[in-house]
Amino acid sequence: MKINHNNLLNIAFNIAKINLGKTRLNPSVGCVVVKNNSVISSGVTSLNGRPHAEFNALNVKKNFLNSDMYVTMEPCVHHGLTQPCTDLIIKKGIKRVFFCFYDVDSRTARKSKNILNKKRIVVVKKNSKIFKDFYRSYYLLKSKSKLLIDAKVAISKDYYTINKNAQWITNKLSRSRVHLIRSEYDVIISTSKTINKDNSLLNCRLNGFNNNKPDLVIIDINLKIKNSLSLFKKLNQRKIFIITSVYKRKKIEHLKKKGVKLIFIDHLKSESDFIKLFKILKKLGYNRLLVESGLIFLNELLKKNFINNLYMFQAPVKLKKKGKNNDSSKILKSFKLNNKINVNLSGDNLYKIKIR
Repeated sequence: MKINHNNLLNIAFNIAKINLGKTRLNPSVGCVVVKNNSVISSGVTSLNGRPHAEFNALNVKKNFLNSDMYVTMEPCVHHGLTQPCTDLIIKKGIKRVFFCFYDVDSRTARKSKNILNKKRIVVVKKNSKIFKDFYRSYYLLKSKSKLLIDAKVAISKDYYTINKNAQWITNKLSRSRVHLIRSEYDVIISTSKTINKDNSLLNCRLNGFNNNKPDLVIIDINLKIKNSLSLFKKLNQRKIFIITSVYKRKKIEHLKKKGVKLIFIDHLKSESDFIKLFKILKKLGYNRLLVESGLIFLNELLKKNFINNLYMFQAPVKLKKKGKNNDSSKILKSFKLNNKINVNLSGDNLYKIKIR
């Protein structure tokens, strides 16, 4: 039976998606091991980035001699907290390694093939059109020291972001899809105005994703966040940061008792102010950010060209007089809606707009 290498690499990518946004500054890699035309093991980069996918796939009691490995990114060759994955691949007797992306870490970049070839292990690089942007956040971080900043917005057919008569604009299926999108980011950014208004939890509430609650950054310059919000009741292992410029002792003491951490800045107005904030988030270990806020803050980020991709959920109806915006929808209207995601949202549409 002829093996379809691309299909097996696609399986590896879907495994990698399990921990996308949960491996800190390391890439989430997927690995599949095949022997005698059957998958005998698989692995994904562990939470917080260690151990690597190849280690997790090979760290089982099985005979891997003459097996094929399909991995989303070339195996590492450097010594760090664990041994190089190439050492383990050689030790286990892997015959061939197929991968899609080169690492951009200078310690490993384009080095694994030579090392494995010297041990008579065949290494083949394949291209993936389906997952061509999978490692964009990792590449941005390593090559330009920038974070991937995506955003989500829900609009009506006539581009309103607020329904005066209802809490939501889009339907239940769209809202569930938002939870799935959140699962692929390590932190969500919102504003106190948005959270105070909606009493938002901004977490993942899907079966199988319940334990994945991305950390939350709240922009609250004047410290107006309400004390009684639902998101403060059960933080569990989730971290919540509030970005503020003011010091209100009683308020701060209350928030700290809830487990909330505060980050003090002078102001958040200019482009340099935002860059300083993103550097702080990078130092905290974040590199995949999802913005879920009102139109005012979203427009600010769009104008300053900080947003990489915009997820736009659009309902099929016009709100007309029932609709409202707190800021101009001119920028949203300027985007061409030609990259529709093929998913059934029962009438709603979802577009992923690549901005930069």
